[in-house]
Amino acid sequence: MNNLLKYGTKASFLIFASALVYSCSPEANDPGTQYAPQMYDDAAYQPLKQVDHNNINPSGMNMRLPAQGSIPRGKLSYYNHIPKEAAEEAGTRLTNPLRATQENIDEGQVLYSRFCSPCHGAEGHGDGLVGQKFKGVANLTQGRYLELPQGHIFHVITYGRGRMMPHGTQVNPEERWKIAMYVKHVLQGQGEVETPDVPNVDQPEGSSEDVNTNIVTGTNQPSGGATENAQDTKQTPNPNAIKQ
Repeated sequence: MNNLLKYGTKASFLIFASALVYSCSPEANDPGTQYAPQMYDDAAYQPLKQVDHNNINPSGMNMRLPAQGSIPRGKLSYYNHIPKEAAEEAGTRLTNPLRATQENIDEGQVLYSRFCSPCHGAEGHGDGLVGQKFKGVANLTQGRYLELPQGHIFHVITYGRGRMMPHGTQVNPEERWKIAMYVKHVLQGQGEVETPDVPNVDQPEGSSEDVNTNIVTGTNQPSGGATENAQDTKQTPNPNAIKQ
């Protein structure tokens, strides 16, 4: 029994020493032998190495379209092709990519009350607390301001104009479009409210759609097979109930 324990201890030591020597290498950049390779090779999707059908994604593919309204990291700068001083150009080139639903208008009202009403007033007359002390705040409900498109408003919110400071860091692009929508539909009484579409129960929440809309530029990016027809969208008159 003692001999068996003695030889077993020696054998274990030799095996451990051999494994230790085998795992070493004179090459400094050699990471050695992997003990548990499954810890290094994750189970994430490999879009360019797909072999089998993906039973989770609707398209059956690992590679999917970006989520609607998403912007790749580092790609916000391409909006700078419209200079700060070219608000009129922005008004002709940019269109609001958001649908004029009651939900978007209500969110625009909240954002307007939070960021715009201190100067422009609750009803856009330029009589906010700041506007009463510092004159020259625009009345958004009369004159040439009634003719300004939403792209112009979006640009001015982003970069500011005159005595108005830029608000691009306070409100993101989607919120700017909602503010512009609220100004046109409620404060100026222009446009119609759209009824929202019935959600697609077969499409997972947050998944991509056929048409990707860029929140920053307001341009549609068809990905093929788009069947949405803007003329089929039901519209209802703008209710006066939301006007304060």
